Amino acid sequence: GAPPAPEGHVTFALLLNLASACNTEDPKVLWGFITRYAPDATPETAPILDRLVHHAIAYYQDFVKPSKTYRAPTGDERAALEDLAAALEATDAADAESIQNAVYEIGKRDAFADLRAWFRALYEILLGTDQGPRMGSFIALFGKAETVALIRRVLAGEDISRG
Repeated sequence: GAPPAPEGHVTFALLLNLASACNTEDPKVLWGFITRYAPDATPETAPILDRLVHHAIAYYQDFVKPSKTYRAPTGDERAALEDLAAALEATDAADAESIQNAVYEIGKRDAFADLRAWFRALYEILLGTDQGPRMGSFIALFGKAETVALIRRVLAGEDISRG
C-alpha cells in the first residue's frame, strides 16, 4: 500500500529529545510544543504523529530518563552558553536553519577545539545525554524563549534534571 503522508514534520528523534528536554511524561506537554511548531497538527488531525508522541514518551520513560546525566558547564562553555542565549534573544528568526547557523557561529567563535565538542557540550549540559538532535530543529520546536530559560537555569546552577 501507499505509505501515510508525513504529519507535522516532526521526526521521532526530535520527539524523543523534546520529551527528554521537557522531562515530561505528559503527551499534552509535547503537543503544546508541536502545535506551536506545526499549528495545523493536533492529535485528531495527525493520529500517526500522536502515536509517535506516545511511543516517544514510553521510550523516554524506559530508556532515556534512567540514564540521563547532566553536567555543569566549564568556564568556556558558560561563556558560549551566554553567547547562545543572547543570540537567541536578539534574533527574530524562528526557522530551524537560521537558528542552526547561529549555534554554529557561536561554536566557531568560542573556545572549542571543534564544533563536535560544542554540540556535545550542549547535549550533556542541556539534555543530559552525550548525543542529540540538530540543535536548530530542536530549538525551533522547543522554542527560543524556552531554550533561553533553560540556559539561564543552567547558568544559575539549577538542577535541571528535575524538570
